[in-house]
Amino acid sequence: MRKVDTAWLRMDNPGNLMQITGVWQLAPGVKYTAVCERIENTLVRYDRFRQCAVQDATGASWVADRDFDLARHVLREKLPACAPGAQELALQERVAELASQPLDGHRPLWQFHLVEHYTSPEGVRGSAMILRIHHCIADGIALLGVIMSMADGGAPPPVPGEQGAAAAPQDAQTWMVGSVLTPLTHLAVRALDALGDGAARSLGRLNQPGGGLGLEQGVEAGVKASLDMARLLLQVAGDSAALALMPDDSATRLKGKSCGRKQVAWCQPVPLDEVKAVGKALGCSLNDVLLSCLAGALGEYLKSHGEDVAGLDIRAMVPVNLRQPAPRPALGNHFGLAPLLLPIGIGNPVERVYEVRRRMAALKGSYQPLLAFGLLAVAGLLPKPGQDAMLDIFSTKTTAVMTNVPGPREKLRFCGATLEQTMFWVPQSGDVGLGVSILSYGGSVQFGVITDSALCPQPQRIIDEIMPEFARLSMVTLMLPWGDA
Repeated sequence: MRKVDTAWLRMDNPGNLMQITGVWQLAPGVKYTAVCERIENTLVRYDRFRQCAVQDATGASWVADRDFDLARHVLREKLPACAPGAQELALQERVAELASQPLDGHRPLWQFHLVEHYTSPEGVRGSAMILRIHHCIADGIALLGVIMSMADGGAPPPVPGEQGAAAAPQDAQTWMVGSVLTPLTHLAVRALDALGDGAARSLGRLNQPGGGLGLEQGVEAGVKASLDMARLLLQVAGDSAALALMPDDSATRLKGKSCGRKQVAWCQPVPLDEVKAVGKALGCSLNDVLLSCLAGALGEYLKSHGEDVAGLDIRAMVPVNLRQPAPRPALGNHFGLAPLLLPIGIGNPVERVYEVRRRMAALKGSYQPLLAFGLLAVAGLLPKPGQDAMLDIFSTKTTAVMTNVPGPREKLRFCGATLEQTMFWVPQSGDVGLGVSILSYGGSVQFGVITDSALCPQPQRIIDEIMPEFARLSMVTLMLPWGDA
């Protein structure tokens, strides 16, 4: 097992399990036998979903489950009887229960739970499916490719051994070079590519006859190349220091000791075109608008509990994809983490969205995601107590983990049914008690929140503040004095 994936495997603790939890809502309903057949022909064709994660003194390995039984991984669920329109609450409660339960460590680390008969709040009859996959198997980008292969007409699954094949044994030095130093070197080389031509031209000019002007220009170009190199090294050093010396996060009721019992909530999908229109009018990205609304909702939630949030920020760790473009991303984890301060204390929605835009722009040129990936990779080499101490930086100085994933533009079909709604939640490490997921899918965007019940027992109250925040931003945008601009 790669060292980064080993780190995720060992990050499980009683307060936070390292499993990705998702929920699908399908219409019309699907049958258990059809779901099992589809999974047999797609998901389990990936070797990793037939393998157990076995730990030993040197790390962890993927070992084939010789007694693999699909019935252990695809289970029937039945929600308790409830009044019409109340099944969504029962589904949320069941998702929360499963998010709090560890997967069987003696079996492949995934499980699907099918609710064959489920009625949405809009009265649409169908099915629901709850998905649990341990983060050591893959990150969200890789799992998106797996999910796409499960859909009707999806890409064919890999041939045996193509995905999840055991890696050749490596000593620590070889692994360190390949997994940590090489990515850092590639970034430096890309930055130096632009500088190299200028430096070569400068040296060439110094050797050319032509008087003082050629010499002067050569020296000037050489100085510029040196300054650019100095800026690059300074940025890496600055980003390293910023990551290592992050101050403690703001003390709010959302921080504290987690108990391990989860609560989940999600909102109804919002038309993506509406969000894009507001962003275009303000010159902001889709992400800027969504994150601004989330910051406003968190601020309103805290204010409703009597907390003064004026001028306050809270820190969220945001996963950043570090993969090279590929038709079929390999399983495993290849992402970094960027710390984003959400301005929950700015009340003016337009002022807040521009502040989010400024902070997001500052992160785009940062090396912090790659440095965080290196930190996770190195943590996988250490004994678990050493890993826990090293990764404390992410949990003690962070309030939330937040993901934003662009899904398919068109709705998928699964076993002949339409996947009407989907939501997922990534795990939080240490005592981080808040996870926020933003997913665009089928022309809409949706927010989901997972919380630790000791820190936030009613995440629906956060969700209920998001749409009013978007409505306020939309209204203020319409009222701005546009003139001829």
